[in-house]
Amino acid sequence: MYTLYTDAATNNVTNHSAAGILIVHNGVQQQLRAGLPDSDNHLAEFHAALAGFDALLQLVNGTAQSLTVQYFTDSKIVADSVEKRYAKHYQELVDQLLAKQAQFNLVITQWVPEKQNQGAHHLAQQALHEHD
Repeated sequence: MYTLYTDAATNNVTNHSAAGILIVHNGVQQQLRAGLPDSDNHLAEFHAALAGFDALLQLVNGTAQSLTVQYFTDSKIVADSVEKRYAKHYQELVDQLLAKQAQFNLVITQWVPEKQNQGAHHLAQQALHEHD
C-alpha cells in the first residue's frame, strides 16, 4: 500500500501557489515540492492532488492497477468532491482527479485536519517561498 499526502499553499497577494507531496511506502518517504498555476486556495488544492497522483503514477511506473492508495488531504472540498464525484465550480478538476485515481486498484480518500498533514503542509510552504 502507498500513502499519499498533498497540500497546497497560496500567496493571497500574488496568487502564486505551490504543492507539497508526501509519498510513503514500506516506511520510506518521498518528499516533493511543485509549483502550481496561479490560483485561489481551493483551486490550488485540486491541482496539488493532481500533482500528487501524477507523482505517484510516475513512481509506480505501470503497476498502479495492482495497488491500493490511502490518500490524505486537509482540503474538505477535495475530499468531499471525490466522495460525491461532483463539485459545482471544479467539476473538470474532479473528473481529472477521479481518472487518475481510477488507474489504481483502490484509492481511499480521507480528510484530515491540517495538524495531521504537516509533512505535506511544510513542503507546500517551502515550495511557495521558492516560487515567490
